Amino acid sequence: MLYIVDRRKNPTGKSLGNRQRFMRRAKAQIKKAVEESIRTRGITDINNGDQVIIPGKTLKEPGFHHARRGGNRDYVLPGNKKFVQGDRVARPNEDGGGAGGSKASPDGDGEDEFQFTLTRDEFLDIFFEDLELPDLLKKSLKQTTAFRNARAGFSVQGTPANLSLVRTMRNSLARRIGLRRPKTDEIRDLEDQITTLQEKANKRPSGKLTKPDDEKLHALLADLENAKRRMKSIPFIDPIDTRYNQFQQIPDPNTQAVMFCLMDVSGSMSEQMKELGKRFFMLLHLFLHRRYEHVDVVFIRHTSRASEVDEETFFYSRETGGTIVSTALEEMKKVLKDRYPTDQWNIYAAQASDGDNYSNDGAKCTALLAEDLLPKCQYYAYIEITDEREAEIFAAAEGETALWKSYAPLAAVNPRFSLKRVTKAADIFPVFRELFAKNRAEAKT
Repeated sequence: MLYIVDRRKNPTGKSLGNRQRFMRRAKAQIKKAVEESIRTRGITDINNGDQVIIPGKTLKEPGFHHARRGGNRDYVLPGNKKFVQGDRVARPNEDGGGAGGSKASPDGDGEDEFQFTLTRDEFLDIFFEDLELPDLLKKSLKQTTAFRNARAGFSVQGTPANLSLVRTMRNSLARRIGLRRPKTDEIRDLEDQITTLQEKANKRPSGKLTKPDDEKLHALLADLENAKRRMKSIPFIDPIDTRYNQFQQIPDPNTQAVMFCLMDVSGSMSEQMKELGKRFFMLLHLFLHRRYEHVDVVFIRHTSRASEVDEETFFYSRETGGTIVSTALEEMKKVLKDRYPTDQWNIYAAQASDGDNYSNDGAKCTALLAEDLLPKCQYYAYIEITDEREAEIFAAAEGETALWKSYAPLAAVNPRFSLKRVTKAADIFPVFRELFAKNRAEAKT
C-alpha cells in the first residue's frame, strides 16, 4: 500500500498551511457565511472575528483507498470463525446514511455541519474582497495630522522667555572652574590677612613690620590685585553660557474621532437599500477604528423629522413618513455643538439616501453643509442608493434626484465632500478610494 506523508513543518506548531488550504477549498461557503454574518451583526462588531458554519458535505478531501470493484486481493483474517475458503462475501451497502434526511437509517455514517472561527484579519479580508478593495489600499491611511510644540533640546539663541536657567548656570559653573576664576571667599581671606598685618604694623613703635612680615604683606597685596583682575576678566555669566529651550512642531494625530451616520428611513427606502447603507457605514467605522484609539458612532435617522437613536432603532425601526433632509443636518449640528468640540475630535459623516427630498428643502441643506458642517468635518460622504434598474436613468443629468442636484455644486468646490451612487455592494468602494488614498490626485486618476 502507498502512503503519502506531508512532513512540511508548520510555524510554531500551528496548522497555518492546512488552514489556508482549507479556506481556499471552502471559499465559496465561507464567503456566503460571512455575508450572512454581516447582515446580522452590529456595525461596531465588524472589527472582530466571527464564527461561521458551513455544511459538512463541502469538506470532502481527496484520498487514496482500495477500489470496491475490480482487482485481485488476498486477505489474511486471523481468528476467523465464520468464513471458510470459497465462501462469497456480500458487498458493503453503498447507500449508507448521510448528514441530511428525516428518516432513520440502520447503518452508514455521515457528518454534521462544521463550525470554526475566522480570525479578525481573515474576516476583514473576505469583507474587503466583497467590496473589491485593492490590496494596496487596504493598509493605507489618509493623513489627518495636527501638530504640537515639543521640547527639542537647547539652543544658543532664543527669546528671554525660553531661557533655561539650570542649563545656563551649569555651563557658567563649568567655565569658571575650568578657568580658575577666584572665589569671593578667597578674596575676602586675602583682605583679612592684609588687614591683620597692617594692624600689627600700627601697634609697633616704629610703625613698620619686620622684614619677613613686610615681604609677606607685599605678596598678599600682589595676590589680591591679581585675584581682582582675574575676577573682572572672567565674568560670572558669559554670553557663551546661555542656553535656551528649543521647541519644534511634531505630528500629533488626534486619538479620537466621531462618525455620524445619517440615513433616510422614509417609505421610499427599501430593505435592500438599508442593507447597502449598513455595509457602507461598516467600512467607514472600520477605517476610523484602525486610525484612531477611540471612535464614537452617532446614529441619526430622519423622515420629515430627525432624531438621534441607537443602532437597533437606526436599522430596524419600522417608523416611516415623508422626507426632509435638512432636519438630519440640523440634528447633527446640534450634537456637534453639545458633545464634540472640533479642537478635540476628528469628525466624519456619512449620509445614505435614495435622493428624495422635499422640493423647497434643497437650498437649506446646501447652506447647512457649506456654513456649519463641512468646515468642521474631515470628510463628508454622501451615497445615493438606487435600484439597478434606475441606475441608467439617473446616470443622465436630467435624471438626477432632488438631493443630488442640491449637493453636486457644493461637492464640485469642496474637496471634503464626495458624492457617489451605489446600486450593489461592489459599488461602495469608489466612495472610499479618495478617503483611503494618501494623495487625492492619485485617487482621481
